[in-house]
Amino acid sequence: MPEPGTDVPDRYPEHLKKFAEKLCRLVAADRPGRKAPRLCHTGTFLEAASQLERARSVVIVTGFLVPEAGQAETDGPPGSAVLGRALVRLGKECRIMTDPFCLQVVEAASRAIGGPCVESASRPEEVLRGGPDCLLFVERLGEAQDGSYYNMRKEDITAWTLPLDRAASQARFERIPVIAVGDGGNEAGMGSLKAPLGDLLPDFRPCLCAVEADFCLPVDVSNWGCYALAALLSVMKGVWAGHSAKEERAMLEGMARAGAVDGATKKRERSVDGFSEEEDLRLVSEIYEAFEKFMSSPRSSR
Repeated sequence: MPEPGTDVPDRYPEHLKKFAEKLCRLVAADRPGRKAPRLCHTGTFLEAASQLERARSVVIVTGFLVPEAGQAETDGPPGSAVLGRALVRLGKECRIMTDPFCLQVVEAASRAIGGPCVESASRPEEVLRGGPDCLLFVERLGEAQDGSYYNMRKEDITAWTLPLDRAASQARFERIPVIAVGDGGNEAGMGSLKAPLGDLLPDFRPCLCAVEADFCLPVDVSNWGCYALAALLSVMKGVWAGHSAKEERAMLEGMARAGAVDGATKKRERSVDGFSEEEDLRLVSEIYEAFEKFMSSPRSSR
């Protein structure tokens, strides 16, 4: 498998490369100032989407508990639901898995748009049950080098985090591709970018995840990375498989009722990582508009 950050392979047509570049500019502009999105590459986006396109059965693992609130945050569940539903629409099998602490919020997000069923897991070996041929982590904490789990405030929240990220090493041992979507460097799979992330975030270096993946996508908001992948899959198949701003609002409302909080503010509100509902909905619309423009272009014909 190619290393994260490699150049775009020649097999991708130029117009598809440009569409992926557009998506990268939308979802990995480093708007939060966390620096990790600077390591996001067009080639990795295309390779991850191609891997999902070839997959038969995908497991998505998500859910990030905010201890102070006792609930999951709003980043992760919507992205998992949208990308999971896109995979199902394109003929794949897909399961979303989370731990019991985050189950209610993750279920609320997927239920709001008719996404895949959500299953609870407490041990990493449960994640690979059923023999998937692709494993995807979305905003799921990963172990640091010292074996602990840290949030972006450098707080050790190991006591509130079940080690589902350890499924990554087993998957890679079994040659099951692992894709990781994160936004801070402490998420499962981001260990493949540990060295450059450490250079960008020297004060956060001890808290960076050490768990590796085959394809790492550090973006502004993890949900947005999933929305971009769904859009890429859509153009590869020639049919829209993503979601709408109306569905995004439905997920935010459903998660709010389930008790979800914004991971940045720790408040129970319809925002994601400090981005307001309006900003979030605008990004969703921009991705769909980019898809529409691409599909109306003569260059999109295959």
